[in-house]
Amino acid sequence: MTTDTAPGASGTTAAPAEDSSDTLLERITRQLPSLRRSEQRVAAIVLDNPVGAVQFTMAGLAEAAEVSEPTVMRFCASVGCEGFQDFRIQLAQTLALGLPVTHSSITPEDSSADLSEKIFDHTISSLDRARRTLDAAAVEEAIALILGASDILFVGFGASGIIAQDAQQKFPLFGVPCQAPEDFHQQFIAATMSGPRSVTVAISNTGHTEQTMIVAEAARKAGATVISITGRPSPLSDIAAVPLIARTFEDTDVYTPSTSRLAGLVVIDILATGVALRRSPEHTAAIRRMKSELASMRHRGAEDDQAADGERTSDGERAS
Repeated sequence: MTTDTAPGASGTTAAPAEDSSDTLLERITRQLPSLRRSEQRVAAIVLDNPVGAVQFTMAGLAEAAEVSEPTVMRFCASVGCEGFQDFRIQLAQTLALGLPVTHSSITPEDSSADLSEKIFDHTISSLDRARRTLDAAAVEEAIALILGASDILFVGFGASGIIAQDAQQKFPLFGVPCQAPEDFHQQFIAATMSGPRSVTVAISNTGHTEQTMIVAEAARKAGATVISITGRPSPLSDIAAVPLIARTFEDTDVYTPSTSRLAGLVVIDILATGVALRRSPEHTAAIRRMKSELASMRHRGAEDDQAADGERTSDGERAS
């Protein structure tokens, strides 16, 4: 049986600072180097097969890891659980959201069913991570700034440019003029023409896109308020008055590049909905009228198509 000592001369190692928003598997992965060697054996069993590990009794997990039951209890405490039962509950809750990308890597041997499951797991767990880590106070501040804005400029390139275009399409919810030019020069011109009540929303998952930072800095110098949407703290979030961080699992797999984009789209939905809900009742009524008229147009279009199909059928029957 493995000697139950931690790395380091003193026999103990301080665990990394814990992020309360992390799932159990994230905590185990992050704290693995600081665990005692015997606890690392337990962690290896859990990380290698989380689905199977949730079925273990404490005695079964100890036997599988070739450690004692007290070591399993110490492992549970080390990763932030109040006991073995709490460990199983937290592991089951994590699995209910799908395995993180680190546990569901795509391989050439995967079947279509495997691909579907892994990509859904990756997407769901990434969106859940963004939800758990998004700063609610920063979101509220961003909504308040947009409420007072005279106009909004959305900027981004590549996948982030798609998010900017989607945001511009939601201008009825924002209730003020919105633009999202695709051309860098047009973005820069719009930024330099900003006023003190203008808001620029700069979007870049990495937060290092040079053109986006140039535009954001130009808007800031012109007196506009800059809100950033990034995947992590970055040079772009340093420019912003309000940085919004939408953390997802790193897209290390070349086949699944869209999770950060989905998280950015959700953040835009949160901002647009939050602003719309805080507008006047008249604004809400105008949006409802617009939605109703759009629905009527679609129904009329469908009825016209059915009528045209009916006329063509009748003409064909007469011809025959």
